[in-house]
Amino acid sequence: MEQWFVNRRKSKVLDLAYRQMTLAIDTVTELEKSIIAASKRNKEKAKKCIERLFPIEEEIDNLRRSVFEELTRGSLPSNDREDIMHLVKRLDVMADHVKDSSRSVLVLTEVEVPEEIWGMYVDIAGNLVDCASILRKSLEKLGSAPHEARALSQKVDQVEKKVDDKYLETKRLLLKHGEDVNPATLMILKDLLESMEEVADSCADTADYVKILTVARETA
Repeated sequence: MEQWFVNRRKSKVLDLAYRQMTLAIDTVTELEKSIIAASKRNKEKAKKCIERLFPIEEEIDNLRRSVFEELTRGSLPSNDREDIMHLVKRLDVMADHVKDSSRSVLVLTEVEVPEEIWGMYVDIAGNLVDCASILRKSLEKLGSAPHEARALSQKVDQVEKKVDDKYLETKRLLLKHGEDVNPATLMILKDLLESMEEVADSCADTADYVKILTVARETA
């Protein structure tokens, strides 16, 4: 009976974490939309996407607190509690980096950015959506099919590698256009690039914890 309560508590916590992941993907999707709009010089649409993003990020914070409250009430083994706490913290960090990225996009809507550079940021944003979507599927499978969750989490690493490659390509583009773009604009573009890479890194870090949890669930 005690194990039944433990499993129920873990399932509830994972449900909250899945909800948090769903919202985290919403922030990444809105970021992609804002970058696409900015690349097309549609300032108003970009701003609306960013405005939708901030309330979602606040709800993610609330869900993180709810998960922590559930963990303090339950009788989960200390290792499980620690792994799940790391999981939801990484989701929260990912949303924070998305928010930082959106702030840079907001500033960049006011200046001229070469289409070639915007095109690369649009590509990276699409990779981030793919990365977060695969991670959500991985988390969804965590409770019912741990082996599938692990396989999906490994695909997250593959997408993150694409972002790393495009990160270097974008830096080369910034150098290429260095004489044509205002130095302050280049600085904001660099900030945006760094934040977007952090989003991908956070996805990969979260996927690592999913792998850890799959082992725990298969042996439970």
